[in-house]
Amino acid sequence: MAVHVLAVLAYQEGDRVTSASLAGSVNTNPVIVRRLLLSLQRAKLVETCKGAGAGSRLSRSPRRINLAEVYRAVEDAESFATPARMPNAACPVGRCILEALSKLFASAQSAMEKDLAKTTLAGVIDTIKAAGACAGRKAA
Repeated sequence: MAVHVLAVLAYQEGDRVTSASLAGSVNTNPVIVRRLLLSLQRAKLVETCKGAGAGSRLSRSPRRINLAEVYRAVEDAESFATPARMPNAACPVGRCILEALSKLFASAQSAMEKDLAKTTLAGVIDTIKAAGACAGRKAA
């Protein structure tokens, strides 16, 4: 949802967009979008104004925002997490599984964030515009 919201803001090229408009694009409640915008604002990815001229816009160029930054702004926990319950230490698997999984999960998390860092919001917009042009040709 965060990438979707940021993509709408990037698509508007600096014009302020209200949370109601963003919510319409995402197909959710504006309150949910406002909560998301707070996280994005804390991460310095968006600026939001209330009152006259209300709305949000990107705080910098979409070429300078990568998806790893977006991920870190909105995700509280790591994508790969071990279970909250401790396994049975008397079991030979249970005794070692957390250590084995934590190394694997840390590696997977790092690889995912490195991959996300390679993609900018501008790249997402370019893909959206190309898909839109392609869809327009199919309809013709």
